[in-house]
Amino acid sequence: MSWEALTAELDAWAQAGKTAEFWWRDDDAVDTTPALERLIDIQRRQAAPLMLAVIPARAQSRLAARLADEGGITVVQHGWAHANHAAVGQAKAELGSDRPTAYVLGELVRGRLALDALFKGAWLRVLVPPHNRIAPVLAAVLAPAGYVGLSTYNPRRTPPPGLRQANSHMDIMNWTTRRFAGETEALGLALTHLRARREGRADPAEPTGLLTHHLAHDDEAWRFTERFLAEVAGHPAARWADPRAMYRS
Repeated sequence: MSWEALTAELDAWAQAGKTAEFWWRDDDAVDTTPALERLIDIQRRQAAPLMLAVIPARAQSRLAARLADEGGITVVQHGWAHANHAAVGQAKAELGSDRPTAYVLGELVRGRLALDALFKGAWLRVLVPPHNRIAPVLAAVLAPAGYVGLSTYNPRRTPPPGLRQANSHMDIMNWTTRRFAGETEALGLALTHLRARREGRADPAEPTGLLTHHLAHDDEAWRFTERFLAEVAGHPAARWADPRAMYRS
């Protein structure tokens, strides 16, 4: 896939009289780092609202202080400690079914209290499960526990009771090599979801989600992120959605 293919797809949205919404999520924030500063700089210059998933058990007060005046960044909860509790040979998961639901929910509530203390309540009660996996029985009790939303990966289906859900669809990293996946792969993920939405094969109201991981980025990943943000913002049939509006509307 190419940048020209992205433009052609957005042109197709325009011809259909539709606007393609996108949104941006970045995972694994814990502290102030040069990578975080680069992320903030790009967010400011591109003016694309960002949802930042913070790991409560590892989050530092410096992070909260740094983000206090960054109005374009919305903090949400990234599990508890980003630990893997899955059995050997199973897909990684912190919030899977390998431990009692009540125990896992207790960890999440502990994480919520930690974020309350750090951010003085100025964060959005949306859960981003580490590794994008959560046991259905746990997802079903998030709303009674005080959460308003959930974000995982791949096109959403029916959200858990009482929750709004917006997923990410284009992870730009290759986790085998731990490097940028490449323009062809990353753009292909975006186009697959965009076309499915336009053709009615996926929920047309779910914004196409860009997923980044600032602590893992190489220079190519940074360059792609900034260009993708700019390309979307520069097309008349595309727009960046604000996560706060997505989860509160």
